[in-house]
Amino acid sequence: MDIEVLPLAEYKTPPKNEANLVFGKQFSNRMFVMEYDGGRGWHSARIQPYSSFTLDPAAVVLHYAQEIFEGLKAFRRQDGAVALFRPRDNVKRFNRSADRMCMPEVDENFFLKAITDLVRLESDWVPHNEGTSLYIRPTMIATEPILGVKPAEKYLCYIILSPVGAYYKGGLAPVKIWISDTYVRAAPGGTGEVKTGGNYAASLLAAREAAQRGCDQVLWLDAVHRKFVEEVGSMNICFLYDGKVVTSPLRGTILDGITRRSVLTLVDEMGYEIEERALTVDEIMDGVENGRLKEAFGTGTAVVISPVGQFTYRDRTVHLNGGHIGELTQKLYNTLTGIQYGKIPDVHGWVMPL
Repeated sequence: MDIEVLPLAEYKTPPKNEANLVFGKQFSNRMFVMEYDGGRGWHSARIQPYSSFTLDPAAVVLHYAQEIFEGLKAFRRQDGAVALFRPRDNVKRFNRSADRMCMPEVDENFFLKAITDLVRLESDWVPHNEGTSLYIRPTMIATEPILGVKPAEKYLCYIILSPVGAYYKGGLAPVKIWISDTYVRAAPGGTGEVKTGGNYAASLLAAREAAQRGCDQVLWLDAVHRKFVEEVGSMNICFLYDGKVVTSPLRGTILDGITRRSVLTLVDEMGYEIEERALTVDEIMDGVENGRLKEAFGTGTAVVISPVGQFTYRDRTVHLNGGHIGELTQKLYNTLTGIQYGKIPDVHGWVMPL
């Protein structure tokens, strides 16, 4: 299938004040779009002007949330060139999400070409300031107009681009985490490992309560025992515990994060033992106080590395590192961003130059 490039009727210039970029508020001139019909497959692939869609009020996505998405970034490197970070992994995860949600998979090579072709055309929208990037959001929605609980026969797949600023406006800083044993993000057998909107909608009430408690994020516990750590906010989380890097295993309830994978590779190369097991909430709270837990940090595309400075559980609050960023946390942030922006050689083949 060829990708048709449609002309722009008007051209808007990228934002000049990159210091004021806000995540997901501005979008580039173009988008990629293709459609799927049962029996015909994917068709009509095109890069067109960014525009709104018209959906039938009975579209399956609006009633039964048959929808998936991905998130990755393009970076302006030190030499001015543009590169993506592990994009093939995102495409593979997009297809795993599609399979779980009974949606049609995309051809991985073709979809990767769609992403790279779009970013090349919109390369002026990749910002230049340190810490900025072009966020890439591939999405698939079910568009068949039918009020029946079954997989749709029609889908729309699209990719949009958004220039984004550094996640931490004031620089990398530790965040406050509220541990909830009331709300659950995902249960075994559910869709916790899928990039689907319903997972995020289910997290909003807990996130609001965390903010009301003066915290930045929610740490989710398992749905069965309500004591084993799963994720933090919409990120994976790692702990430096007893000198090992400990993180929850991939058992279908947490996302297989690309940043998580990268971090585990790096800490292994740094000589740390890795233990994939779920810490209990008591191990976290007691571990901070008895010194066994030295550092904790979230990992994700938007934030890269998010250091944790405080945990609150019920009526108890503990503080990590006296409000400072841990040595390993800082090193991982510097290393990952260094690879992404071309300051550090990429020995893993993670970077895809455009």
